[in-house]
Amino acid sequence: MHTNYKKTYPLYKLLLCCIQLLTLTTLLLSQLSSAFAQDNVGDDSTIIYSADYFVQWAPVTALDMINRIPGMNIESSAGSPGSNASRGGRGLGSGGGGTVILINGKRTAGKNNNTQGQLVRINANQVQRIEIIRGTGGELDVRGSTQIANIVMSVKKSNSSISYDINADYYSDKQTEPGGSLSYSAQTGDLNVLVNASAEPQYEHRESFERSVLGDFSLNDTVTEERIRDQTTYTLSTNLDYRFSEQTSARFNALYAENDNPTTIERLTVNLQNTPNTLASQREELPGKLSNWEIGGDFEHRFNSGSRLKTLLIANENDTANTRERYDVFGDGTESINLFLDSSNTIQERILRASYTMDLIENHNLEFGAESAQTILNSELRLGLPLSTGTPSEEFGGLVPSTVQNANTRVEEIRYEPFLIHNWRINSRMSLETALVYEFSEIEQSGDSSNKRDFSFFKPKIDYRFDITPQLQLRILVEKIVRQINFVDFVAVTDSEDDDSNTLAGNTDLRPDFWWNYNLLAEYRLPNDIGVVSANIYQHNHKDFKQRIDASTSATKLASAVGNIGSGTMNIMDLKGSVRLSTFGMPNVLVTSLVSIRDSEVFDPFLEEERSFNNYHRGQFDIGFRHDIPAWKMNYGLKWNNQIRWRLQTLGYR
Repeated sequence: MHTNYKKTYPLYKLLLCCIQLLTLTTLLLSQLSSAFAQDNVGDDSTIIYSADYFVQWAPVTALDMINRIPGMNIESSAGSPGSNASRGGRGLGSGGGGTVILINGKRTAGKNNNTQGQLVRINANQVQRIEIIRGTGGELDVRGSTQIANIVMSVKKSNSSISYDINADYYSDKQTEPGGSLSYSAQTGDLNVLVNASAEPQYEHRESFERSVLGDFSLNDTVTEERIRDQTTYTLSTNLDYRFSEQTSARFNALYAENDNPTTIERLTVNLQNTPNTLASQREELPGKLSNWEIGGDFEHRFNSGSRLKTLLIANENDTANTRERYDVFGDGTESINLFLDSSNTIQERILRASYTMDLIENHNLEFGAESAQTILNSELRLGLPLSTGTPSEEFGGLVPSTVQNANTRVEEIRYEPFLIHNWRINSRMSLETALVYEFSEIEQSGDSSNKRDFSFFKPKIDYRFDITPQLQLRILVEKIVRQINFVDFVAVTDSEDDDSNTLAGNTDLRPDFWWNYNLLAEYRLPNDIGVVSANIYQHNHKDFKQRIDASTSATKLASAVGNIGSGTMNIMDLKGSVRLSTFGMPNVLVTSLVSIRDSEVFDPFLEEERSFNNYHRGQFDIGFRHDIPAWKMNYGLKWNNQIRWRLQTLGYR
């Protein structure tokens, strides 16, 4: 028998969605009727906000200033500078599709220590103006972004300032963790200096309860767990900018961060299969060590002809070390270790990029150059188990060493990427950017496993922008994107999410996955700078899509690993709004809203059927506001969000 039916979404949630859309539409129509022009939008679709615009809010940093602009919401990255080097975008030429921050038209030569992180270090009195650039051009340091926020600094021969921030986080378990930052900025002649030191608490106390059932739906057990992570991120960073002459300049930046995350876990398992029920208590100690550093720099020279030569260099390292010891705790207070896992990963990355930009003829600009990168992972993993055979070792916590496939490995990738980028200013309202990029790389793995492979990709891009009016812009983007492989997926690692599994297998045959991005974006900036609304529809057609695959070596040794499973499709529609309530006499109240509808489909090799992507919700609703009170130099706000987890289609069951 075959039955079709549709899942019903709760009525109250649909009602909330309708109210949200109706409220936003009403606000927009009321604002549109109040004026017909916005005087800070230039002919090239660049919006300029002078320093005087922000005086009413008494900002302290450049981050405070940019977050007062409708449609902009930049989070401080001070608390997470240790991002894995292998997780970043592949290549430095692309802006990533979102909002990119520039300082005086330049992007910081860094991935962990990026330009966005500088916003909290720049004092507001050093900013002359902020430019929101929505077009493309050969003068820009970044390509492919929806919009660019350029922070233009004041030109002063001598200036310095010190700013500080003190905070404290209070948690539900009555734990208090202090934090803060200290920034020093100075300008002496042609030298600009930024130095920042910060301590950001990332303490976590999590309690969880889990109930499991067997295949016949009978109760198996319950697990109650308390996890405490005592973590604070300490960061020291600096950015230097020196102008040798009107035509020559250089920048240097450095960062060091420690992000240790020692964790303790207490777990109580109730076995419901036994009568009476039996209890099992466990304790875990995980003294995690995390640190990373990065240095970067770039040099630029402009010729009298207007051409530009630029070189950029980045080097970074991310070190992770973790020891997991699990103990059985008995009723008389004694303990017995039953698991020892020691892992360490060191990821190093070096990037060199050089380019030459020139004007061909009027309204045509050409940039060509090359980028090379080396990424290295050194990984080690030791596993000790309470086996009845074998010789216990103190290096394995007093347990018997157990063999883990692909545990001690070195992975190295060498990548080369020549590129050619053409910008055509068709007229005062239209621009077209075309990029031709060819990438070829070699990945070699040695140690417990040996493998060597070559890859090559052609990555074209077309970015067309049409300013229908100074306020309304239409953008069409088509590009091929190759994702940077997470090198940890090549090797065996610890599994901290599953108590029944000690390690996750690595995949020595992993390939870079890629997708075609088709994007249509319309953005309208409301009159009198009272807000921004946008609609974005895009599709990603994935190839060699990465998900978990079966890596079992036998029927009794089940395992999974990250692998390439084939093709997949993702479709998204985003509607965004950011509106000031000026019409209602509340110009210092900014309302933000988002409605996102998503769908995805990929063939699952385990289930042998089509399904959506892992960890991929069907959409979301967001609405919030921020109210600035200039007289008190304070602001407050509220944000509500919810996710859609149902699928808009008819489901069939047999």
